[in-house]
Amino acid sequence: MPIFSVADLRVAFGASEVVQGVSFAIEPGSTLAIVGESGSGKSVSLLGATGLLPVGASVRGSVLHNGTEILGLAAGDLRRRRGADIGFIFQDPLSNLHPLKTVGQQIAEAITAHRKVGRRELRERVLDLLADVGIPDPSARVNDYPRQFSGGMRQRVMIAAAIALNPGLIIADEPTTALDVTVQASILDLLKRIQQEHGTAMIFVSHDLAVVSDIADDVLVMRAGQVVEQAPAELIYKAPRRAYTRELLGAARLGGLATCATSPLLPLSPDLLSVSAVARSFAGRSAAGALVRPVLRDISFTVRENEIVGLVGESGSGKSTIGRLIAGLDQPDEGSISLRERAYSRPGPSGISIDRKLRSDIQVIFQDPYASLNPRRRIRSILAEPFIIAAKMDAVAIRRRVEELVRDVELPGDVLDRFPAQLSGGQRQRVAIARAIALEPSLIVADEPVSALDITTQAKIIKLLQAIRRQRNLSLLFISHDLGVVSELCDRVIVLEKGIIVEAGDTARVFGAPRHPYTVRLIDAIPGKVLRYDPVQERIAAHA
Repeated sequence: MPIFSVADLRVAFGASEVVQGVSFAIEPGSTLAIVGESGSGKSVSLLGATGLLPVGASVRGSVLHNGTEILGLAAGDLRRRRGADIGFIFQDPLSNLHPLKTVGQQIAEAITAHRKVGRRELRERVLDLLADVGIPDPSARVNDYPRQFSGGMRQRVMIAAAIALNPGLIIADEPTTALDVTVQASILDLLKRIQQEHGTAMIFVSHDLAVVSDIADDVLVMRAGQVVEQAPAELIYKAPRRAYTRELLGAARLGGLATCATSPLLPLSPDLLSVSAVARSFAGRSAAGALVRPVLRDISFTVRENEIVGLVGESGSGKSTIGRLIAGLDQPDEGSISLRERAYSRPGPSGISIDRKLRSDIQVIFQDPYASLNPRRRIRSILAEPFIIAAKMDAVAIRRRVEELVRDVELPGDVLDRFPAQLSGGQRQRVAIARAIALEPSLIVADEPVSALDITTQAKIIKLLQAIRRQRNLSLLFISHDLGVVSELCDRVIVLEKGIIVEAGDTARVFGAPRHPYTVRLIDAIPGKVLRYDPVQERIAAHA
């Protein structure tokens, strides 16, 4: 008998029905992946099925948990099932962990909310859970706060809380999004191990078919609140029946490293940016007192005219620090940074020397477009601001340039009168790109610009960046933890480990024949081995 089954589930907010007739079932010990773009109804379906939607949402259909109908169950009865019998792992652990409670307290609450446990037994169980999910030295970390953990470690804490009472079902909603490839791989391995050891069923929600290919037994594909296709994972990957599923698979194959279609630029292309022997450290504190923590050491590289250079590495490797230094938002402790042979950033009290022209020449695209766009201003005002500050243009000319920018990033003209909150994530990122190219820069620092987007939106943004690069003759430093995206977009790649460059070269060479063990480890951690591009099989299929 299925541990969890949903039949003809329908969810509506007012007159708008956002989930339309979704049905699925999951057996004990198996994994069902629910896949689709942002807004497809994946999370809303599960929140509706488990009674977690806000008051005002209408949920109809049937939801059976261990043979008992739970749709319409009293709130208290539902709470007793959630946590004890159904564990939840959410996408953003920093938002879902209480910032003012220790991780030990929060895991303990997941237990005491359902059972009476003695203090000593409770502490031992919490320590065992931390050890089980791979937190080093649990007795030393149990009293730490979420902010003292990395993203991957915070996700492990969330998993510890979810499995605290050995639930029969775990619902994991985008649990690896925005994590770097090695952390992502370790979280997937952890979930698979827990499932095998405890016989837990798991519903794994994701926008990325490459990620779920490493863990799913069955796959359900959703679009616009409806089920597009549902089948065993092997059939979905080898013989998808629906065009939309094939589109998702095509986007997931972005991670196929053999597809590196970029070619190195001619050696005669002049250097645009030069980073020379840069080092950066930050002050901090430890139990022993003040300390200086080195973040970057002896960083040297160039970016040529009309070139896209990828900067990759795990979280904490120093990628974003390099981006901030190049953008003039921080300055190095050692070394210098030059644009067209003019040094504009070096150590010392007057180390940053950026005039209006140079500031226009170097622009930034940030990871989270919602956080970097003023929520109280309309898109027209946001895009006009660069011209008002730097170009000294009249109102008519600014209006014309803003309308051109929107067309350049392939947005409809009516977005100009909307606020950022009224746009999708992909549309907001296009606005951020439009703002970055407004003043015709020579170099754009793109810091994780697609990591928060679903896989098909990522593919569209990558194509947009490629088109803008060709049309405007500009260069990009593309900072990312996603090697699949870098392999698709970048001419050259720089691999950063713990603040040191360990490998650099043409993208096809670095990914096709990596020389450093760390690069090999990054590539091996990329999910979706069943989706990896095989040029021999591709030629066979083309002539079939």
